[in-house]
Amino acid sequence: MSEMKTCFKRVDYDLQGLLHYIDIGDIALPDIQRPFVWANTKVRDLFDSMYRGFPVGYLLFWENGVANSARQIGIDEKSHRIPQRLIVDGQQRLTSLYSVFRGKKILDADYKERHIEIAFRPRDGKFEVADAAIRKDAEWIPNISEMWASGKSSRKLVNDFIDQLKVKSNLTDEDEELMAHNLDRLFDLHKYPFTALEISPSVDEEHVADIFVRINSEGIKLNQADFILTLLSVFWDEGRHALETFCRSARQAPDREASPSPFNHLIQPDPDQLLRVSIALGFNRGKLKNVYHILRGKDLDTGKFSDELREKQFAILQKSQEHVLNLTYWHQFLNALIGTGFRISELISSQNSLFYSYAFYLIGKIQYQVSEDMLQRLIARWFFSCSLTGRYTGSSETVMDGDLNHIKNSQDATGFCREIEQMMNSQLTNDYWEITLPASLESSAVRNPGHLAYIASQSKLGAPVLFSDKKVHELLDPAIKPKKKALERHHLFPRAWLENQGISDLTIINQNANMALIEWPENISINKMHPVEYVPRLRERFTPDAWSNMHEYHALPLGWENMNYIEFINERRKLMAAIIRKGFEAMG
Repeated sequence: MSEMKTCFKRVDYDLQGLLHYIDIGDIALPDIQRPFVWANTKVRDLFDSMYRGFPVGYLLFWENGVANSARQIGIDEKSHRIPQRLIVDGQQRLTSLYSVFRGKKILDADYKERHIEIAFRPRDGKFEVADAAIRKDAEWIPNISEMWASGKSSRKLVNDFIDQLKVKSNLTDEDEELMAHNLDRLFDLHKYPFTALEISPSVDEEHVADIFVRINSEGIKLNQADFILTLLSVFWDEGRHALETFCRSARQAPDREASPSPFNHLIQPDPDQLLRVSIALGFNRGKLKNVYHILRGKDLDTGKFSDELREKQFAILQKSQEHVLNLTYWHQFLNALIGTGFRISELISSQNSLFYSYAFYLIGKIQYQVSEDMLQRLIARWFFSCSLTGRYTGSSETVMDGDLNHIKNSQDATGFCREIEQMMNSQLTNDYWEITLPASLESSAVRNPGHLAYIASQSKLGAPVLFSDKKVHELLDPAIKPKKKALERHHLFPRAWLENQGISDLTIINQNANMALIEWPENISINKMHPVEYVPRLRERFTPDAWSNMHEYHALPLGWENMNYIEFINERRKLMAAIIRKGFEAMG
């Protein structure tokens, strides 16, 4: 029997040494990790822990790993093009520390360059994320990167800070001594000790990916999609790169003369979200639990691994992803959603609903050759119904698995469409429209799916803005970026008046049924007046037909200004549900 041996060794570093290795390119980031750093608050907490002398976890390196798939930390060029060590675990910590200690920019989650600015108050050793108030306060060092990037000695840094603070504040000898001590302690963080476990160079990429999956516990928790992205980096780096490029482009508005782009105003996809669409299209699966093993070449029946099977499965994924990233399909799908009235990202209550709808669009398009006009109408209604009912807000993978199983035996385009219609009809019954939906609208949550669908329906139906000649869809135009929102939520029965009537519960006062979108000048003019006061004045500006039309599309009973408040919101919820139903049925 062969003796099992450990595949790693322990190596001790100080932070200064690690930063030096990153500077020259001896330590680099492999593509099996995400390239994004923590939120600034996370970096702040890291510095606070190190300052207090707390442990912040070990690092895991891959010694002499494969260099041709490595990324460098930061955006500058390195003197050593071939790194000696790749970071397997600890990338978030090292990237954050490198950025702060070297004053280097990093790429954030939106693929934009930015600095990480962490502030420090020497009087009490407090760390904070820099903001406008801190930058104006002489008690703070607004960006601690200056401590190390300036090239100044610790003594000069201490003296300069204390001299500047003396101009604005009286300091005792004890104050100066304490601040000098705390600044020296901060400056010496470059001596902070780290322990690294270095994986042997004899370990291949697949096993390194497996180790990463098994030991990762720091930072953002990995899910099944992350595991699959790990495999993409090892076995199909071009596919991972294509996903990231698509997502980056979707966040950046192109120049007018630029080539077609995935950029849009509804959604900024992440790689794992598009990966889910590819998995649904290629493998007919909503659950990703077993897909990781499939892509590793594991036969789920025998438990054995096969390079041949792995290559076959990756070929399926490759073809599927080509369809997912096809800009024509992407734009046609988005156009279908815009046709539902969901014109802006703020109306999207469930991103799962959007991406799973994209999967069904592609399945209908690729596998069943549904005509584009029929598919657009079908997927628009499917997305609307999924968003409205919260179909994918619970156990989304389980629900999607069931939905995919529901349609997999469809024989042709007609069968596919019939199955989708049946799934919608099973939820959107008459009882749903008349009982369930009005009850679900009894909410003060701004992101209530029913309320967002109500606004989308107003947009779809060409409703006028309340007390205005403009249309709702015109003021929801995502291309318009005013300093102040064109439309504002306004209490039809003002809060102050309701409180005077003894209603103090904000969940009742802020009911969505008490809210209406109006233009902000009208919001200001109405202010705190009771409807009995402001409604007659506004009615004079409109013809009887226009007034009646406006009330219909805003679910307002005629004479509502004279109604009891509780009676009003109960009645209005029913009318709001009717508008949502009308918007849904208008999609064909």
